Amino acid sequence: MKYSKQREALLTLLRSTRSHPSADWLYENLRKEFPNISLGTVYRNLAQLAENGDILKISTSANKEHFDGFVHRHFHFVCNKCDKIYDIDLDGMDEIKNQAAEKLNADIEDYSLIFYGICENCSSKKNN
Repeated sequence: MKYSKQREALLTLLRSTRSHPSADWLYENLRKEFPNISLGTVYRNLAQLAENGDILKISTSANKEHFDGFVHRHFHFVCNKCDKIYDIDLDGMDEIKNQAAEKLNADIEDYSLIFYGICENCSSKKNN
């Protein structure tokens, strides 16, 4: 992939937040540094970065895409009410991967896990 100042700024911005932003949020924030950048350019660069494994793409229950600049092994919880995405670090996932590989008689090279449900904040609002 050829170097691009805009792509580098996008990656830096994405790695500076733990909020799992949307392409629109990234676009609005990048426009401060690159006033002529287009939303299409942001989407194209996000697609390239995701394809190269430099970022993660996370789909919410509302079929919205969000992005994560932290690609170390971790998992996500997506709230079905507010669409907020939370990072989860879990132990024991290698055992599940090994069980899946054994059942499939396959060599699993990578895996991801996303939990969907109602977050604590939305649950407490429902109970009030």
